[in-house]
Amino acid sequence: MTGTSGAGDPAGSPGFRRPGGSPLPADPPGGRRALAVWGIGVSVYFVAVIFRTSLGVAGLDAADRFDVNASALSTFSILQLLVYAGMQIPVGLLVDRLGTKKVLGIGVVLFTVGQLGFALSPSYGMALASRALLGCGDAMTFISVLRLGSRWFPARRGPLIGQLAGLAGMAGNLVSTLVLARLLHGIGWTAAFGGSAFAGVVVFVLLLLFLKDHPEGHEPDSVAHRGATYVRRQIAASWREPGTRLGMWVHFTTQFPAMVFLLLWGMPFLVEAQGLSRATAGELLTLVVLSNMVFGLVYGQLIARRHGARLPLVLGTVGVTALLWAATLAYPGETAPMWLLVVLCTVLGACGPASMIGFDFSRPVNPPERQGTASGITNMGGFIASMTTLFAVGVLLDATGGDYGVAFAAVFVLQAFGLSQILRLRGQAARRERERLVVGRVQSVHVPV
Repeated sequence: MTGTSGAGDPAGSPGFRRPGGSPLPADPPGGRRALAVWGIGVSVYFVAVIFRTSLGVAGLDAADRFDVNASALSTFSILQLLVYAGMQIPVGLLVDRLGTKKVLGIGVVLFTVGQLGFALSPSYGMALASRALLGCGDAMTFISVLRLGSRWFPARRGPLIGQLAGLAGMAGNLVSTLVLARLLHGIGWTAAFGGSAFAGVVVFVLLLLFLKDHPEGHEPDSVAHRGATYVRRQIAASWREPGTRLGMWVHFTTQFPAMVFLLLWGMPFLVEAQGLSRATAGELLTLVVLSNMVFGLVYGQLIARRHGARLPLVLGTVGVTALLWAATLAYPGETAPMWLLVVLCTVLGACGPASMIGFDFSRPVNPPERQGTASGITNMGGFIASMTTLFAVGVLLDATGGDYGVAFAAVFVLQAFGLSQILRLRGQAARRERERLVVGRVQSVHVPV
């Protein structure tokens, strides 16, 4: 009897062996129990995204509450994303070492305390500290959920499971846009943000009672962890893979236009620059989220059926996004017509699913013991780009007296830079992935199980 290994996911990836030379175990079976366990992890991520994006619907209220200008307002999101991005590699290492349940548990505690602190903050400084704490906890969720999926589902389901996780995150964004925004203007700042923190308590209890890192018979090999030496080796080995770096730049280039729009600047842009009411602007933000959910399902299915669709989807999303932003900002009238804003928001919905493709480049070229670290490197990309753009837009708005056309031009600069890196690395990454596949096929024939 010969062993076979799954393609496209490191849990059963081609070209990987245990340290002692034995083959990696067969793919996890998936099934209802896998869905239930994975669903608990996704629920944690869902709540984290609600908390992360809650400022997006409260940006104008926060400016009034703390009496700050555009640059200071952008600092909330910049600090939150700075902490998030800076935590990605440490979190990846922690997930590889401690497992999903422990890291998710720590994350829930941190982001729940951060959300509650933000609700009760009497000053700008305390509110900043609360958002930083929230960002730290949020940083521990997504990589953990990706790893949980690879431990519980077959490798061939990897792209779809990843997109579904992103879909759950966008559902959290939808809750912020529809529910939290109404609560904020109905019951007030403290009650809305403080009451939402209770969701963190609920998912923490579910996690403690029901979540497991992996199904029976699929325990990962124990890895000798030797402090700084282990950390350096994990990071260096992950970074040496062109697929990891390509995944990071894909994430960098695709995610940030929608992230910046939803996280902070979309509402002010639509209200102040386009003259829309808050209600109409909220509906357009909701459209971004709904579009994201549809694109997530479509992209996941396409990549699961045709792996070669990854790069064309990425390049197409970047190109169309840039085109629509240029058309909106350069429109000759005082404001862009509603149909153009609707098309822009619909296209922005593709940015999140396109960023998830970054993990489909890093996943096949990294073995199981490096998955958290490699995912952390990949996940840094979009949040670094978002943080940079949030800061640039805030500074340019203050410098130009509120000229959104000039401020949002920062989007094109980062897209061009990221695109140049994608084009530079695509050939190297493709060759390396083919090498892994060839080695895996040879092993599947010659390695007895």
